[in-house]
Amino acid sequence: MYVPHKFRVQFRIGSAIFNMKNKIIFTISEVLVVLIAGLAAFYIFSKIGTGPSKVYIKTLEGKRFQLIVGNSPYIIKGMVYNPVPIGQNHTYDFWSDPLKPHMLDGKLMKEAGINVIRVYQPGKYAESTKSTIRDLYNIFGIRVAMGHWLGFWENPNYADPLFRERIKKNVLDMVRTYKDEKGILLWILGNENNISFSYGPQSANIWTTDEIEKLNDPFLKRQARAKFYYSFVNEVAKEIHKVDPGHPVVLANAELTDIDTAVDITPDIDILGCSIYRGKAFGSFFREAQNKFKKPVLITEFGCDRYNAVSEKEDQGIQAEFIEAELKEIQKNTFRETGAGNCIGSFVFEWTDEWWKFNEDDSDMWNIHDTVPSWSNGAYYFDIKAPQNLNINEEWWGICAIKKKGSGLDERIPSKAYFRLKEMWSQK
Repeated sequence: MYVPHKFRVQFRIGSAIFNMKNKIIFTISEVLVVLIAGLAAFYIFSKIGTGPSKVYIKTLEGKRFQLIVGNSPYIIKGMVYNPVPIGQNHTYDFWSDPLKPHMLDGKLMKEAGINVIRVYQPGKYAESTKSTIRDLYNIFGIRVAMGHWLGFWENPNYADPLFRERIKKNVLDMVRTYKDEKGILLWILGNENNISFSYGPQSANIWTTDEIEKLNDPFLKRQARAKFYYSFVNEVAKEIHKVDPGHPVVLANAELTDIDTAVDITPDIDILGCSIYRGKAFGSFFREAQNKFKKPVLITEFGCDRYNAVSEKEDQGIQAEFIEAELKEIQKNTFRETGAGNCIGSFVFEWTDEWWKFNEDDSDMWNIHDTVPSWSNGAYYFDIKAPQNLNINEEWWGICAIKKKGSGLDERIPSKAYFRLKEMWSQK
């Protein structure tokens, strides 16, 4: 309590004893006020924070793992996020869109229990990217798993020192720019870049060297490319840890392919990320990853399209059924459950449909929701008997459909899979 100066003088004149008591009482009161104020400030700042929470991996008994965020176990309930509007393609930059699609989507995602989005790259402009990260975290409690393509769509050659150095610099610039954002959860390097190692039905962006071409065995050629690539990923991860020791680094692979080569040359990778498209079940994936890689696993993509190539109709029920079955198996293999215990979470592929994917070279087709399947996967057995067994529809993977709505944002129409996710995730 504050005592005016004139009263303190009167106390001293009136009685030395009273004055002493009063001075003691006043001093204790001041101390209490300071202590209470300090405790209040500590509580507030502990909640708000002055920087990002430390994120790290905790190893448990039996080759089991926890992702720890701010001293608490954390399971990723994630969504792949690339909300390309009708009429646009992959060059669209949602981070700087003045319509702010993340505000509409953030509300819907929060209601469904989604706590992390996976993005494949930051936006073109740092300030708008930071603003979007802050909106998602501060308003909706949604964190960002920030990705980098590692030059995969830039005529890559992971054996070329100049290419490696340029991409590494680009990655480290990204990390320096965003590492102090409270909404950043982790860094994801690449996305299925191992499909560039050899020719096949799902291969892309094949690269080589004169030395590799001298090898006669296709398997040895693939191994040689794998060694170049994974050594590069580890080199980047090692440098990231120097710049930002507070966030883990993920290697994003297609399936467990080539992991036997990667395991001995990627010691600085914290988490193995895998895209898994095995239909309703993951089979031996979690145990195999546990035995081979001995690090936590993150499912960086999984899901089901919702178009039936046999009946030639949308089938929301089958998408919801598949995603529910997959999620139950993912949950079973987290540290809390009875499975392998090495899974720290997953990302459903994907939030909204992308109408540009089937015929990317024809901009007129970006306004049409194409129903022509483009590849085959027997694990999605419900429509594998489509002509030529082509049953995967690239433009129908969203758990939200989109619909043109004047000049504003496309309308989001949540599917049955969205509501199934909401039932499974929002209560835990």
